This record gives sequence, structure tokens and C-alpha cells, in this order.
Amino acid sequence: MLDGVDLLVCGAGPAGCVLAERAARVLGWKVLVVDRRAHLAGNCHDSFHSSGVLIHNYGPHYFRTNDASLVRYLSHFTEWVPGNYVVKSQVGGKRYPFPINLTTLEQFFGRSLDADEARRLLDSKRVPIEQPANSEEYVLSQVGHELYEAFYLNYTLKQWELHPRELTPTVCGRIGVRLNRDERYVDHRFQIMPKRGFTAMFSRMLRHRKIRVLLDCDFHEIRDLVKPRQATVYTGPVDAYFDYRLGRLPYRSLQFDLVASVAGTLRAPKSPHAERAGYFGFRQPCVQINYPNDFAYTRSVEYKHVTGQRHPMTVVSYETPRATGEPFYPVPTPAAETMAEGYRRLAEQATLRDRVYFCGRLAQYRYFNTDEVIQEALRCFKKMQAACGDRLVYA
Repeated sequence: MLDGVDLLVCGAGPAGCVLAERAARVLGWKVLVVDRRAHLAGNCHDSFHSSGVLIHNYGPHYFRTNDASLVRYLSHFTEWVPGNYVVKSQVGGKRYPFPINLTTLEQFFGRSLDADEARRLLDSKRVPIEQPANSEEYVLSQVGHELYEAFYLNYTLKQWELHPRELTPTVCGRIGVRLNRDERYVDHRFQIMPKRGFTAMFSRMLRHRKIRVLLDCDFHEIRDLVKPRQATVYTGPVDAYFDYRLGRLPYRSLQFDLVASVAGTLRAPKSPHAERAGYFGFRQPCVQINYPNDFAYTRSVEYKHVTGQRHPMTVVSYETPRATGEPFYPVPTPAAETMAEGYRRLAEQATLRDRVYFCGRLAQYRYFNTDEVIQEALRCFKKMQAACGDRLVYA
């Protein structure tokens, strides 16, 4: 039995690190963080490839937010470099800006357009569906058949092994269409990256005398050995916590094939990192290229575009979706959502009965970006702080 623990945290990913840091620093609690992996930062983990290039081990994490207070909070644990989130989609041997913007429409339809002309063009292409019931209907209602079949249909089939009509509208609805020439992947106010990487940032969060971290430690093997005095935070798969009582929730995973090479002389357009360093060593013109219709993989990612690293080598990661492996993406089908809702009700009961708080993409079975999961963790902390009431112990 491990004694003297106020808060037990399952998972050293973004949610677990934030909740551990807040509990130790704000409440003075003694915190034990356990993670079954051998590293911190969860799926945000980054490390140095054997070539010396900093890579994201579980796919790219493009930090963006409109929340200035979130940036202030995280700035206690990291400095920042500018994000350079430009994505292209390769269709018919040509590379188009993605999300679809005015330039994409001009190139695809072979005509010059201004915003009003583009709007009229899309209006003529859209399928009139007032309340889309699935992702296919959503995209058709926005851009019509031609763009749907070129950019969305086959990418979705590869990513999910499901037809878009089997997926909720939110899947393809996350990325909108722009009637300007903004080629950035997102339009958030803050598009930045931790200067020394995500792992360094989250490691600094846990650098506190009241936080103990056990890696290579499975929560399910020690959950009966640790009886925290205040609460438990669980960030793992919610169905696993309840021993799959309602069935197994579906997830999608990824296979990463890393290809290292001597950096080319390609100068990435509009690259603040390259301009600052005076060094143009890239193999592809932007951080991410999507391949909706070609190859088994869905995208290639060259991390140096967003890390700001100056290095004579570069690494490109090719991502192939898989049905098995690390659980990355909750599968947004109506059946999965029904099962997930049942688990959420069990989680609410566990919170009230046992003071177990469920937070994060796997624990809440929701797709969160990095900024969103940190915001969820901060909300969870406030809820936990309020519920503990007179049991609070301050340093």
C-alpha cells in the first residue's frame, strides 16, 4: 500500500500533467502520477530521432488557441516559437491549399475568382440539405459533389474505414471553407509551439517537490494499492476503467513510418523559422501534405517546419491509419456515441461516489485538440477543487 497520497493521477499526458501541477501548486496536495508508457506527455510526446531531428512520436500536434489566459498559464513552463501550420492536399498530381480557400477553388475549377464569385460558385455546387445527418451530407451541403469526391471521400475512407455517411457531421465539419487566400491550417489568434518541445513543457509542469511520477506503471495494476485521501484523476480509456461493462468503444490508431534524409535546399514559403535561421533545409514545401486519393497513407509530415529546429538532416513521417494499436481517435458513429454516453453516466456516478474525475480524449471519448484538452483539465481542476470543500489541504 502506497500511503500519503492526496491525488492519484492515471496518465502523464496533457490532462494528467495539468491536473497534477494544479493540485500540487495550488492546493499543496501530494500527487502520484502513473503512466504505463516509459515517457511523459502522452500522445504529445516528442523526442530526438536517431538523426538528431526533433520529431512528434505520435503524429503532429499543432498548438493553437484563441485563449490568451491559456497561453499565459503555459508560458510558466515554456518559451514559444511561431507555428507554421500550412497544409496542402495532393489531388490529381497537383497540390492545393487545404482547408479549401479561394486559391484552391481557382486552381481546381480553372478560373479566376473573387470572394463573391467563389460564393456564387459554391452555391451552384451545393446540395440543398438543411440538416445534414452525417459527414457526407454535411460536405455535400457545403461544397457539392466534385470537391467532396476530390478532397474528402477517399481520405475519410482511409482514415476511418467507414463511409462518410456512417460518421457524424462533426468529422468533416471540423475544417471549414474559406473565401480568402489564408493558407494557414487554422485561423486561431495564437499559433505557436513550445520552444523545446511538448515533452520538455510537460516535464517542467511536474517538476514539483510534491509530485512523484512512476513510469512503466499500469494504473489498473496499482489502483487497489493506492487510496488517495482526496481524489483520483483518470485519463485512460473510459471503457477500460469499467472493465468494458457496456462493451468496447472503437478507436482508430496510426502507423508512423519515419524517413530521415539529408535536408534539401527547398525553401518553404512563408516560413518564419527559415527566415530567422537563414537556413532552408526541407524536403517538402510545408509541414503536412494530405493524400486523399493516392497511397495507403493519409499524410506526410515534416516536423522541422513547426519545431524551428536548424539541422542538416530532416525527417518526414508517413501516417497510415490502423484499426489496432494505440487508441488515438474515438470513432464518431451514432452507435459509438450511444455506448460512450452510457460510460459517461457511469463516470458521473464514480465521481460522486468515489471522487474519481475523468478527463481527456480517452476518458471522455471526445476528440480534443491539445489546447482543448488542457482547457478541459483546468475546468476539471476547478470542479475537483470545489467538490473537495473542507477537505482541502493547502501548502
